[in-house]
Amino acid sequence: MDERANTTTCQFSLEPEDTRRFAELCGQFNEHVKQIEKRLGVTIRNRGNAFAVTGSHAQTRATREILNHLYRETGKEEPLTPDRVHIFLQESAIEWLGSGGDDKPVSIRTTKGSITPRGANQQKYVKSILKHDINFGIGPAGTGKTYLAVACAVQALLEEKVRRILLVRPAVEAGEKLGFLPGDLAQKIDPYLRPLYDALYEMLGFERVERFIDKDIIEVAPLAYMRGRTLNNAFIILDESQNTTPEQMKMFLTRIGFGSTAVITGDITQVDLPRGTRSGLTHTMDVLKDVKGIGLNWFTAKDVVRHPLVQRIVSAYDRYEASGKPDK
Repeated sequence: MDERANTTTCQFSLEPEDTRRFAELCGQFNEHVKQIEKRLGVTIRNRGNAFAVTGSHAQTRATREILNHLYRETGKEEPLTPDRVHIFLQESAIEWLGSGGDDKPVSIRTTKGSITPRGANQQKYVKSILKHDINFGIGPAGTGKTYLAVACAVQALLEEKVRRILLVRPAVEAGEKLGFLPGDLAQKIDPYLRPLYDALYEMLGFERVERFIDKDIIEVAPLAYMRGRTLNNAFIILDESQNTTPEQMKMFLTRIGFGSTAVITGDITQVDLPRGTRSGLTHTMDVLKDVKGIGLNWFTAKDVVRHPLVQRIVSAYDRYEASGKPDK
Protein backbone atom coordinates (compact mmCIF):
# COMPACT_ATOMS: atom_id res chain seq x y z
CA MET A 1 0.00 0.00 0.00
CA ASP A 2 1.32 3.45 -0.89
CA GLU A 3 1.86 5.32 2.39
CA ARG A 4 1.70 8.61 0.52
CA ALA A 5 -2.03 8.06 0.04
CA ASN A 6 -2.48 8.62 3.79
CA THR A 7 -0.48 11.85 3.98
CA THR A 8 -1.49 15.43 3.44
CA THR A 9 0.27 18.79 3.50
CA CYS A 10 -1.07 21.56 5.68
CA GLN A 11 0.02 25.08 4.74
CA PHE A 12 -0.35 28.08 7.05
CA SER A 13 1.33 31.31 8.14
CA LEU A 14 2.33 32.53 11.57
CA GLU A 15 1.56 36.12 12.47
CA PRO A 16 2.90 38.67 13.11
CA GLU A 17 5.95 38.25 10.93
CA ASP A 18 9.04 38.73 13.06
CA THR A 19 12.48 37.42 12.03
CA ARG A 20 13.81 37.24 15.58
CA ARG A 21 10.81 35.27 16.85
CA PHE A 22 10.97 32.85 13.91
CA ALA A 23 14.61 32.15 14.72
CA GLU A 24 13.72 31.48 18.35
CA LEU A 25 10.81 29.24 17.33
CA CYS A 26 13.00 27.08 15.08
CA GLY A 27 15.92 26.99 17.53
CA GLN A 28 19.63 26.78 16.95
CA PHE A 29 20.35 24.60 13.93
CA ASN A 30 16.56 24.03 13.70
CA GLU A 31 16.65 21.89 16.88
CA HIS A 32 13.12 22.81 18.02
CA VAL A 33 11.61 21.95 14.64
CA LYS A 34 13.50 18.65 14.54
CA GLN A 35 12.22 17.82 18.04
CA ILE A 36 8.63 18.38 16.93
CA GLU A 37 9.15 16.42 13.70
CA LYS A 38 10.57 13.44 15.56
CA ARG A 39 7.86 13.41 18.20
CA LEU A 40 4.88 13.81 15.88
CA GLY A 41 6.24 11.94 12.87
CA VAL A 42 5.80 14.85 10.44
CA THR A 43 7.95 16.87 8.04
CA ILE A 44 8.07 20.63 8.58
CA ARG A 45 9.24 23.13 5.95
CA ASN A 46 9.12 26.89 6.19
CA ARG A 47 10.13 30.00 4.32
CA GLY A 48 9.78 33.05 6.49
CA ASN A 49 6.41 32.92 8.21
CA ALA A 50 4.94 30.42 5.71
CA PHE A 51 4.92 26.82 6.97
CA ALA A 52 4.11 23.52 5.26
CA VAL A 53 3.61 20.40 7.42
CA THR A 54 3.37 16.96 5.83
CA GLY A 55 1.90 13.93 7.61
CA SER A 56 -1.47 12.42 8.43
CA HIS A 57 -4.41 14.78 8.78
CA ALA A 58 -4.46 14.45 12.57
CA GLN A 59 -0.67 14.85 12.86
CA THR A 60 -0.56 17.98 10.72
CA ARG A 61 -3.46 19.50 12.64
CA ALA A 62 -1.69 18.84 15.95
CA THR A 63 1.59 20.23 14.61
CA ARG A 64 -0.10 23.42 13.48
CA GLU A 65 -1.60 23.95 16.94
CA ILE A 66 1.76 23.32 18.60
CA LEU A 67 3.67 25.68 16.31
CA ASN A 68 1.09 28.40 16.84
CA HIS A 69 1.35 28.01 20.60
CA LEU A 70 5.16 27.98 20.63
CA TYR A 71 5.26 31.03 18.38
CA ARG A 72 3.11 32.90 20.90
CA GLU A 73 5.59 31.86 23.60
CA THR A 74 8.42 33.58 21.70
CA GLY A 75 6.75 36.91 22.39
CA LYS A 76 7.31 36.49 26.14
CA GLU A 77 10.34 37.36 28.24
CA GLU A 78 11.44 33.77 28.96
CA PRO A 79 13.35 32.41 25.94
CA LEU A 80 12.16 29.28 24.17
CA THR A 81 14.60 26.45 24.93
CA PRO A 82 14.73 22.75 23.96
CA ASP A 83 13.68 21.88 27.52
CA ARG A 84 10.61 24.14 27.32
CA VAL A 85 9.68 22.62 23.96
CA HIS A 86 10.05 19.14 25.47
CA ILE A 87 7.80 19.99 28.42
CA PHE A 88 5.17 21.56 26.19
CA LEU A 89 5.08 18.49 23.95
CA GLN A 90 4.26 16.52 27.10
CA GLU A 91 1.69 19.00 28.39
CA SER A 92 -0.08 19.34 25.05
CA ALA A 93 -1.11 15.67 25.03
CA ILE A 94 0.26 15.28 21.52
CA GLU A 95 -0.56 11.57 21.36
CA TRP A 96 -4.20 12.44 22.01
CA LEU A 97 -4.11 15.21 19.40
CA GLY A 98 -2.28 13.01 16.91
CA SER A 99 -4.83 10.24 17.21
CA GLY A 100 -7.64 12.61 16.36
CA GLY A 101 -9.36 11.79 19.65
CA ASP A 102 -12.11 14.10 20.72
CA ASP A 103 -12.17 13.32 24.46
CA LYS A 104 -11.78 16.48 26.46
CA PRO A 105 -8.61 16.64 28.60
CA VAL A 106 -9.21 16.49 32.34
CA SER A 107 -7.68 18.66 35.06
CA ILE A 108 -7.43 18.20 38.82
CA ARG A 109 -8.46 20.94 41.24
CA THR A 110 -6.51 21.49 44.47
CA THR A 111 -6.32 24.32 47.00
CA LYS A 112 -3.28 25.77 45.26
CA GLY A 113 -4.75 25.64 41.75
CA SER A 114 -5.44 23.23 38.88
CA ILE A 115 -3.14 20.46 37.71
CA THR A 116 -3.35 19.34 34.08
CA PRO A 117 -2.02 15.85 33.31
CA ARG A 118 0.76 15.95 30.69
CA GLY A 119 0.47 13.72 27.67
CA ALA A 120 -2.03 11.09 26.62
CA ASN A 121 -0.92 8.44 29.13
CA GLN A 122 -1.24 10.80 32.08
CA GLN A 123 -4.68 11.88 30.84
CA LYS A 124 -5.73 8.23 30.53
CA TYR A 125 -4.32 7.49 33.99
CA VAL A 126 -6.28 10.26 35.71
CA LYS A 127 -9.50 9.35 33.88
CA SER A 128 -8.99 5.75 35.02
CA ILE A 129 -8.57 6.86 38.64
CA LEU A 130 -11.79 8.87 38.43
CA LYS A 131 -13.62 5.87 36.95
CA HIS A 132 -12.31 2.80 38.82
CA ASP A 133 -12.08 1.92 42.52
CA ILE A 134 -8.72 0.17 42.08
CA ASN A 135 -6.02 1.47 39.74
CA PHE A 136 -2.44 0.55 38.94
CA GLY A 137 0.13 3.04 37.62
CA ILE A 138 3.27 1.24 36.50
CA GLY A 139 6.34 2.82 34.96
CA PRO A 140 9.69 4.56 35.51
CA ALA A 141 10.41 7.48 37.80
CA GLY A 142 9.43 10.91 36.53
CA THR A 143 6.22 9.87 34.75
CA GLY A 144 3.98 11.56 37.34
CA LYS A 145 2.19 8.42 38.49
CA THR A 146 2.56 9.14 42.22
CA TYR A 147 2.14 12.91 41.97
CA LEU A 148 -1.10 12.60 40.00
CA ALA A 149 -2.43 9.97 42.41
CA VAL A 150 -1.88 12.40 45.30
CA ALA A 151 -3.57 15.17 43.30
CA CYS A 152 -6.62 12.97 42.70
CA ALA A 153 -6.71 12.10 46.42
CA VAL A 154 -6.60 15.78 47.38
CA GLN A 155 -9.41 16.62 44.95
CA ALA A 156 -11.56 13.76 46.27
CA LEU A 157 -11.00 14.96 49.85
CA LEU A 158 -11.80 18.59 49.06
CA GLU A 159 -14.96 17.54 47.22
CA GLU A 160 -15.90 15.35 50.23
CA LYS A 161 -16.00 12.21 48.09
CA VAL A 162 -13.77 10.56 50.70
CA ARG A 163 -13.26 11.27 54.39
CA ARG A 164 -9.54 10.63 54.59
CA ILE A 165 -6.35 10.00 52.65
CA LEU A 166 -4.09 7.10 53.53
CA LEU A 167 -0.51 6.98 52.23
CA VAL A 168 1.15 3.57 52.36
CA ARG A 169 4.62 2.48 51.36
CA PRO A 170 6.89 -0.50 51.99
CA ALA A 171 9.25 1.13 54.48
CA VAL A 172 12.46 -0.76 53.88
CA GLU A 173 13.24 -3.44 51.33
CA ALA A 174 12.43 -7.01 52.32
CA GLY A 175 10.65 -6.84 55.63
CA GLU A 176 10.05 -3.25 56.70
CA LYS A 177 12.34 -3.59 59.76
CA LEU A 178 11.75 -0.21 61.34
CA GLY A 179 12.58 -1.07 64.94
CA PHE A 180 16.20 0.04 64.79
CA LEU A 181 15.25 3.52 63.56
CA PRO A 182 14.94 6.29 66.19
CA GLY A 183 11.64 8.00 67.03
CA ASP A 184 7.97 7.08 66.95
CA LEU A 185 6.19 5.43 64.02
CA ALA A 186 5.65 8.66 62.09
CA GLN A 187 9.30 9.62 62.49
CA LYS A 188 10.44 6.17 61.37
CA ILE A 189 8.32 6.13 58.23
CA ASP A 190 8.53 9.82 57.27
CA PRO A 191 11.76 9.62 55.20
CA TYR A 192 10.24 6.94 53.00
CA LEU A 193 7.12 9.01 52.35
CA ARG A 194 8.91 12.30 51.65
CA PRO A 195 7.83 12.42 47.94
CA LEU A 196 4.19 12.05 49.02
CA TYR A 197 4.54 14.73 51.69
CA ASP A 198 6.14 17.12 49.21
CA ALA A 199 3.23 16.68 46.81
CA LEU A 200 0.68 17.26 49.60
CA TYR A 201 2.45 20.42 50.78
CA GLU A 202 2.45 21.76 47.23
CA MET A 203 -1.27 21.11 46.75
CA LEU A 204 -2.69 21.93 50.18
CA GLY A 205 -0.08 24.04 51.94
CA PHE A 206 2.09 23.03 54.90
CA GLU A 207 -0.21 24.17 57.72
CA ARG A 208 -3.30 22.50 56.30
CA VAL A 209 -1.47 19.21 55.75
CA GLU A 210 -0.14 19.24 59.31
CA ARG A 211 -3.63 19.98 60.64
CA PHE A 212 -5.11 17.11 58.60
CA ILE A 213 -2.42 14.76 59.90
CA ASP A 214 -3.14 15.76 63.50
CA LYS A 215 -6.84 14.98 62.94
CA ASP A 216 -6.07 11.68 61.14
CA ILE A 217 -7.71 12.99 57.98
CA ILE A 218 -4.37 12.26 56.33
CA GLU A 219 -2.61 9.17 57.65
CA VAL A 220 0.77 7.72 56.76
CA ALA A 221 1.62 4.12 57.53
CA PRO A 222 4.05 1.37 56.58
CA LEU A 223 2.43 -1.46 54.67
CA ALA A 224 2.92 -3.92 57.53
CA TYR A 225 0.54 -1.87 59.68
CA MET A 226 -2.35 -2.37 57.24
CA ARG A 227 -3.03 -5.95 58.30
CA GLY A 228 -6.41 -6.44 59.95
CA ARG A 229 -7.86 -3.08 58.86
CA THR A 230 -10.81 -2.39 56.57
CA LEU A 231 -10.81 1.06 54.99
CA ASN A 232 -14.12 2.68 54.02
CA ASN A 233 -14.61 6.12 52.41
CA ALA A 234 -10.88 6.60 51.97
CA PHE A 235 -8.43 7.36 49.16
CA ILE A 236 -5.51 4.97 49.59
CA ILE A 237 -2.20 5.23 47.75
CA LEU A 238 0.31 2.39 47.86
CA ASP A 239 3.58 3.77 46.52
CA GLU A 240 6.71 1.79 45.52
CA SER A 241 4.53 -1.32 45.31
CA GLN A 242 7.19 -3.24 43.40
CA ASN A 243 8.78 -3.82 46.83
CA THR A 244 5.80 -5.73 48.20
CA THR A 245 5.67 -9.51 48.34
CA PRO A 246 2.69 -11.32 46.76
CA GLU A 247 1.31 -11.92 50.27
CA GLN A 248 1.58 -8.25 51.19
CA MET A 249 -0.09 -7.16 47.96
CA LYS A 250 -3.01 -9.53 48.53
CA MET A 251 -3.33 -8.26 52.10
CA PHE A 252 -3.39 -4.64 50.91
CA LEU A 253 -5.95 -5.18 48.13
CA THR A 254 -8.32 -6.97 50.51
CA ARG A 255 -8.25 -4.02 52.98
CA ILE A 256 -10.26 -1.81 50.61
CA GLY A 257 -13.82 -1.15 51.76
CA PHE A 258 -16.94 0.62 50.50
CA GLY A 259 -16.61 4.11 49.10
CA SER A 260 -12.85 3.84 48.79
CA THR A 261 -10.45 4.36 45.90
CA ALA A 262 -7.02 2.74 45.78
CA VAL A 263 -4.10 3.64 43.54
CA ILE A 264 -1.09 1.33 43.44
CA THR A 265 2.05 2.77 41.87
CA GLY A 266 5.39 1.16 41.14
CA ASP A 267 8.28 0.51 38.78
CA ILE A 268 8.88 -3.17 38.04
CA THR A 269 12.46 -2.40 36.96
CA GLN A 270 13.37 -1.09 40.45
CA VAL A 271 12.64 -4.07 42.72
CA ASP A 272 14.67 -4.04 45.97
CA LEU A 273 13.44 -7.35 47.37
CA PRO A 274 15.93 -10.13 48.21
CA ARG A 275 17.08 -12.21 45.27
CA GLY A 276 14.59 -14.97 44.54
CA THR A 277 11.59 -13.12 46.05
CA ARG A 278 8.94 -12.29 43.48
CA SER A 279 7.51 -8.78 43.47
CA GLY A 280 3.90 -8.54 44.57
CA LEU A 281 3.32 -6.02 41.78
CA THR A 282 4.38 -8.35 38.96
CA HIS A 283 2.52 -11.23 40.62
CA THR A 284 -0.74 -9.32 40.88
CA MET A 285 -0.51 -8.32 37.22
CA ASP A 286 -0.80 -12.02 36.38
CA VAL A 287 -3.52 -12.70 38.95
CA LEU A 288 -5.77 -9.75 38.10
CA LYS A 289 -5.23 -9.47 34.34
CA ASP A 290 -8.75 -10.72 33.55
CA VAL A 291 -10.57 -9.02 36.44
CA LYS A 292 -13.00 -6.35 35.25
CA GLY A 293 -13.30 -2.98 36.97
CA ILE A 294 -9.59 -2.50 37.64
CA GLY A 295 -7.67 0.29 35.93
CA LEU A 296 -4.25 -0.73 34.60
CA ASN A 297 -2.01 2.03 33.25
CA TRP A 298 1.52 1.58 31.88
CA PHE A 299 4.04 4.39 31.46
CA THR A 300 7.24 4.31 29.42
CA ALA A 301 10.33 6.47 28.99
CA LYS A 302 8.51 8.77 26.57
CA ASP A 303 6.15 9.75 29.40
CA VAL A 304 8.95 11.08 31.61
CA VAL A 305 8.27 14.77 32.31
CA ARG A 306 11.41 15.62 34.22
CA HIS A 307 14.60 16.91 32.60
CA PRO A 308 14.82 15.55 29.02
CA LEU A 309 18.07 13.79 29.97
CA VAL A 310 16.12 11.64 32.47
CA GLN A 311 14.00 10.33 29.59
CA ARG A 312 17.13 9.38 27.65
CA ILE A 313 18.65 7.70 30.73
CA VAL A 314 15.53 5.56 31.25
CA SER A 315 15.55 4.57 27.56
CA ALA A 316 19.25 3.68 27.73
CA TYR A 317 18.67 1.38 30.71
CA ASP A 318 15.69 -0.24 28.95
CA ARG A 319 17.81 -0.95 25.86
CA TYR A 320 20.68 -2.33 27.96
CA GLU A 321 18.44 -4.64 29.96
CA ALA A 322 16.65 -5.80 26.82
CA SER A 323 19.98 -6.78 25.30
CA GLY A 324 20.44 -9.34 28.05
CA LYS A 325 23.94 -8.19 29.00
CA PRO A 326 24.91 -9.56 32.43
CA ASP A 327 25.91 -7.21 35.26
CA LYS A 328 29.53 -7.51 36.26
